[in-house]
Amino acid sequence: MYKNLFLTLFKWIFFGAIIGLIIGSTTAFLLYTNDFLGETREGNSWLILCLPLAGLVLGYIYMNLGTSAGTELYKGNNLVIEAVHGKAKILRRLGPIVYLGTFMTVLFGGSTGREGAAIQMGGSVAEAVNRFFKVNVIDTKILLMSGISAGFGAAFGTPITGAIFGMEMVTLGKMKYKALVPCLVSSFVGHYTAEKVWGTQHETFIIQSVPELSLMSFAKVILLAILFSLVSVLYSQLRHGIHKVSEKYTKKNHALRAFIGGMIIVALTFIVGSYDYNGRGLDMLEESFKQDVPPYAFLAKLVFTAVTLGTGFVGGEAIPLFFMGATLGNTLYHFIDFPMSFLAGLGMIATFCGGANTPIAAFLLGVELFDGQGIEFLFVACLTSYLFSGHHGLWPSQMIYVPKSRLYKIANGKTIKDVEQKKRNGC
Repeated sequence: MYKNLFLTLFKWIFFGAIIGLIIGSTTAFLLYTNDFLGETREGNSWLILCLPLAGLVLGYIYMNLGTSAGTELYKGNNLVIEAVHGKAKILRRLGPIVYLGTFMTVLFGGSTGREGAAIQMGGSVAEAVNRFFKVNVIDTKILLMSGISAGFGAAFGTPITGAIFGMEMVTLGKMKYKALVPCLVSSFVGHYTAEKVWGTQHETFIIQSVPELSLMSFAKVILLAILFSLVSVLYSQLRHGIHKVSEKYTKKNHALRAFIGGMIIVALTFIVGSYDYNGRGLDMLEESFKQDVPPYAFLAKLVFTAVTLGTGFVGGEAIPLFFMGATLGNTLYHFIDFPMSFLAGLGMIATFCGGANTPIAAFLLGVELFDGQGIEFLFVACLTSYLFSGHHGLWPSQMIYVPKSRLYKIANGKTIKDVEQKKRNGC
């Protein structure tokens, strides 16, 4: 009995460490390259004019290299989730292609984040490890989750969150604890490889002060969390709607989709008269904790990101959601008697939670990013945002193991995509 236990434990530690080492290194490369490309674009504003052409190239790559035997790489994180559920197969070239696509999107001014590329590279590396060591089907799914954990933990410098995120992301209402050891090991190894070995630096967000604990403060936090959750729903629905419409009218010609999307982003950039909503928007995100930002900033970022990713460009959605939540919180500072940095931090975490449908991971993300400041309020906000965002989210392939409430009459085993399709059919 103990022999099998220690052998299994050694196996998970071994595989988790391998995946963490590789993903920590590739994520460090991702972060350094994204920073360089972002600075290059900011110093050469004319590059935004090349975004439609970049879309043509990116779409061509996905159409010719991104589909094989029923596997469509442009599904992004949804493909990794489907692979965990045994409904899809990950191609090992997923990681390199999504990295290239993310670099092109960042360089030419598409609105995107970073964790999508890190998670998908995690899935790609996990699949390579699976094939090299000829891992069985059940263990394959567990290692894919550890790849997700390594990517998220290394991308944001939050190893505890990364460990939980890999287990929580794939299914609503169920934590896959059987993947705990490899997810924990891969996330910590990935984080420390990126930070200690390669010297990556992550953004710092500081909550200067927190409201006093009181019934009124908690009531305000609940109302705010509901508002932030609705922003996440608005973004998710707009992004998926654009995706569906653009595919329909271009007949799934991804090159044409991205070209048109690039043209729209260029037009929006000139209409707004600012480049603050292109790329990752990290400068304004950090400013929202310290000083006033434009009151429409959250809505502008929402539209820019929905168009960028909805028309086939590549990247993550966590940082854009951080941006939307933090800048909306900043705007609400003038109406609600809470500290600015607290409102920005609360909005950042609650909006991400509503979109990702990962309340525990979102709460831990707030704890790690803000050094435990406002921990009681963050916990309540995450639970509230999770409940009020309904069965919507960034990733339609998430399985619904248990509905968020008995008020939702949803059969177990359905996905978010199934639920939304049923609503559209009027059932």
